[in-house]
Amino acid sequence: MANSQYEYVKREFEFDRRLPPSNWIVVRIDGCHFHRFSKTHAFEKPNDENALRLMETCATAMLKKFPDIVFAYGASDEYSFVFREQTEFYNRRESKILSLCVSYFTSVYVMKWKKIFPNKELKEPPYFDARAVCYPNLKTIRDYLAWRQVDCHINNQYNTCFWMLVKSGKSEQEAQLSLKGTSSKDKNELLAQQFQMNYDDELAMFRKGSSVYREKEGKVVKNDYGDPIKRTRPILTVAHVDIIGFSFDKPNDAVALSLMNESASLMIEPYPDIAFGYGFGSEYRYVVPI
Repeated sequence: MANSQYEYVKREFEFDRRLPPSNWIVVRIDGCHFHRFSKTHAFEKPNDENALRLMETCATAMLKKFPDIVFAYGASDEYSFVFREQTEFYNRRESKILSLCVSYFTSVYVMKWKKIFPNKELKEPPYFDARAVCYPNLKTIRDYLAWRQVDCHINNQYNTCFWMLVKSGKSEQEAQLSLKGTSSKDKNELLAQQFQMNYDDELAMFRKGSSVYREKEGKVVKNDYGDPIKRTRPILTVAHVDIIGFSFDKPNDAVALSLMNESASLMIEPYPDIAFGYGFGSEYRYVVPI
């Protein structure tokens, strides 16, 4: 591109922050003013299963679109996307990663609305914000995801009690006062005694949030000679699992190693010059022939 007298505006005022290497990148997308949005569209309280399915659909589309995302976790109007440690997605440029993720997520939300809500008109455009945070190791990633799931549990338990009280005839202010200072045990007792409801019987999607990740699926096919052989392929899985109670097994944890292997496989696919990869623990090495 030819230089011009106006190009100083780019040189002096545009900055390209690159996220540090050898860190897992988490992009957290969160709905803006979704209290109003959910009220406008008459979402069921405390949880609207279709609204959560729509968020899951968006998260699944993200993993299909961006293969460097190895795991996603979401609850309510929020989703966190974990990019593999060695990703070079847009050279780790923060502005590119954030703008692409949040715009694609929002676009899918709008496109899939009619499929999830066939009898409900989209009355106003949804919009989301996003932030990117780097984490140095798998333990910190696990703790981050556990933190988000704890938040899911606390919010959902409170909202379940709150809306049960409102539906029973209390005003929203009265419901808030009834729950002020209550513990988790108090809320479980309230649900059991006043509404004959066991909180643990609520859908796991509501209590634990949603996890989206790839699993290896084995499939038996026949080769050119008609002999059956087994091949594996990655399939996207949506599950409602307990992240909080999960801990890495010592000396080796199969889930942690599987996440490392998945990241290594994704590393090799876009770089055909890599002839071999070897890893153990939290380390991987790649061989590129000269």
